[in-house]
Amino acid sequence: MAGKFVHQSIKRIEDPELITANVQFLDDINLPGMLHAAFKRSDYAHARIKSIDVSEARKLPGVIGVYTAEDFGDYVKPGPLQVPPPTAIKGATYVARTTMPIAKDKVRYAGEPVAIVIAESRYIAEDACDLIYVDYEPLEAVVDLEKALQPGSPLVHDDLPSNEAGHVRQERGSWEQAVKEADLIIKRKFFINRNAGAAMENRGIIVQWDKQAKQMTIWCGTQSVIALRNQTAARLGLFESQVRVITPNTGGGFGPKINTSLPDDVLITYLAMKLERPIKWFEDRRENFLATTSERDQVHYCEIAVKRDGTIVGLKDFFYHNTGAYNPYMMTVPLNSQTHTVTNYRVPNFLTEFYVVFTNQMIVTPVRGAGRQYGVFVMERMLDAAAKELGMSPVEIRRKNLLPANAYPYYTSIIGQDFVEGVLDSGDYPTAFEKTLELIEYDKFVNEVQPKLRAEGRKVGIGVACFSEGTGVGPYEGARVTVGGNGKVVVTTGYTSQGQAHYTTFAQIVADQLGVDVKDVKVITGDTGYFGWGAGTFASRGITVAGTATHLAAQKVRQKALKLASKILEAPEEEQELADGVVRVADIPSKFISLGELAIIANPMRGTMEPGAEPGLEAVAYYGPPYGATGAGAVGLILEVDPETMQVSLEKMAFVHDCGTPVNPMVVDGQIHGGIQMGIGDAFYEELIYDENGQLVTASFMDYLFPQATDMPKKLVLGHMETPSPLNPLGIKGVGEAGAIPIPSVFTQAVENALQDTGVEFDRDTLSPSRIFTYVQQAKGA
Repeated sequence: MAGKFVHQSIKRIEDPELITANVQFLDDINLPGMLHAAFKRSDYAHARIKSIDVSEARKLPGVIGVYTAEDFGDYVKPGPLQVPPPTAIKGATYVARTTMPIAKDKVRYAGEPVAIVIAESRYIAEDACDLIYVDYEPLEAVVDLEKALQPGSPLVHDDLPSNEAGHVRQERGSWEQAVKEADLIIKRKFFINRNAGAAMENRGIIVQWDKQAKQMTIWCGTQSVIALRNQTAARLGLFESQVRVITPNTGGGFGPKINTSLPDDVLITYLAMKLERPIKWFEDRRENFLATTSERDQVHYCEIAVKRDGTIVGLKDFFYHNTGAYNPYMMTVPLNSQTHTVTNYRVPNFLTEFYVVFTNQMIVTPVRGAGRQYGVFVMERMLDAAAKELGMSPVEIRRKNLLPANAYPYYTSIIGQDFVEGVLDSGDYPTAFEKTLELIEYDKFVNEVQPKLRAEGRKVGIGVACFSEGTGVGPYEGARVTVGGNGKVVVTTGYTSQGQAHYTTFAQIVADQLGVDVKDVKVITGDTGYFGWGAGTFASRGITVAGTATHLAAQKVRQKALKLASKILEAPEEEQELADGVVRVADIPSKFISLGELAIIANPMRGTMEPGAEPGLEAVAYYGPPYGATGAGAVGLILEVDPETMQVSLEKMAFVHDCGTPVNPMVVDGQIHGGIQMGIGDAFYEELIYDENGQLVTASFMDYLFPQATDMPKKLVLGHMETPSPLNPLGIKGVGEAGAIPIPSVFTQAVENALQDTGVEFDRDTLSPSRIFTYVQQAKGA
């Protein structure tokens, strides 16, 4: 669906203020009398707390208070589940051990808070933390996923019989039947590493309690203002209307900021009420690595059953998933892995099973991609293994098994994070794949370029991979659209923004419906004082769910405007049009009334109103999809490996994506660019490494590497397809995580191809130069 603004690459409305620094981020907020918080964190991953001595810390000038779990009494208890358990999946088992805001008796990961200091400055608070002395009884740490489930393993939670946090088994068709029908069964084991969200702006919070007004105001970069408001009110015994949560400009979210009921949310809100002074906390980068939730860490045992001609008969994927010390997000990440394993291909028999495991490591919750890339990695790598065994090319085996364009809606039989059976709503995977091959010039490279460069001794390789991205899941989002007396339009939604251009794209949708300039639409997101309903920013659902709600609300306002103008202009509604900020008779342009005038007339100050009439040009609408819209695409990559240093240079990447109708193609490109950058980090640089004692050894950017601008492909070609989704009136699908999903798969395949003379095969989704060197040496028998 294209309009004057929708489907147009207009410049982002929010950028001028960002570029000129005329915006407010969290750390820009300073309130009179504001105090500062710092956390004393555990040095041990697993230990009993014998005693905590805070006497010296309390004596430090400028310290207002030092608090341990004992000081909070019954207020300190496990937080709520962020996501409910998967009761829709038959036979699923699970136990919930949700986040503790501060350790009581025992610490379960390195970095877990054991005390909080409130002081006149952050510097004083940090100094006071150094004066807190904790007597620990160290315990053996649980780190290895598979060993954690073995009998006799130390228990992360003493009240449980084992470290098993959950188990899910789902099957489509029959794996046993696939084994009988197959000509060949290929087995592989894969390791998925752990990465940080590492947003540019760390987590933080400011809390102010107004005793006279009985009102609490919270400023933070949360991805879920409604959940934070509701949970805060419930904990503190307040009405929800007494808590206002505001999200200022935020420097990235990527998933970890969706979490609520974390130590700062719980403790600082309580202390702000107790001390009757505003309190600010902002984590430093080391804290971000240690104590902000991260993701990944899975071990997969895979089998693929194929015919001699490359036809897939079945796939089996058994894996372990690390949930860390607590599991507030239940099974979202591993369920996403299950649902994204076979979505691009015809796999008649699919058995997928996982165990969720407690360990003495940081809590695992979604980070951009949220489990999707591991399912894609497993499938793409198993296809690579099958192609190698069968003597086929990676292209040929994918062509043979991709779902055809007439397969939709396609029911996967696998229940996902939204607890309904996965359904692929629309798509054309073969065309996307062929378009990628064309853009990467696959045949030319393989037949002409690569042989020539290899003859010169250069290690050049090529890879291709397909992917899907489940987007736009429910339950719902809402929006309010209001036309003011000056004709300008305000859009409010409970959805929050961390830089995704919502202020622009939502305005484009409304401007098209109401016939106003996009610059005359103001979008307000993430403020419970303006809009109080919604689920939050996650799962690439902003434009798909909140955007659709905005579209529906604007349509209601449009109808109200046409109905009222019909009486004033004495013309049927069907003969009118909205354009240039007015409602006019289509064939008599001089006969019109402005939207501003209509808004004033619709809000009479005297007289009477017709029964059932609603004042103002305003409407609220909600949208909840029956299931998510599936974006998809393919990627091709050409790279070169330095044979001495094993440094990899990305020469060219072609990325084709289908997000249905792109509201703003330029914004879509930007989302893909950002996702690719994170995908490159996942594939080649970023890794959170814990030692055998549960200590994080990559807790700074000195050790935790991330890609820079110079690590991006020297040539990046984007291709777009548009197969509209039937689930919403605009035909849109999400795109926020797409760029990150397939990169480890295509990167690994391309590096193997570059080093094919060594016979190396990789079983991990992150390959640093040193790791590539080690694998090559092992392949050579060194």
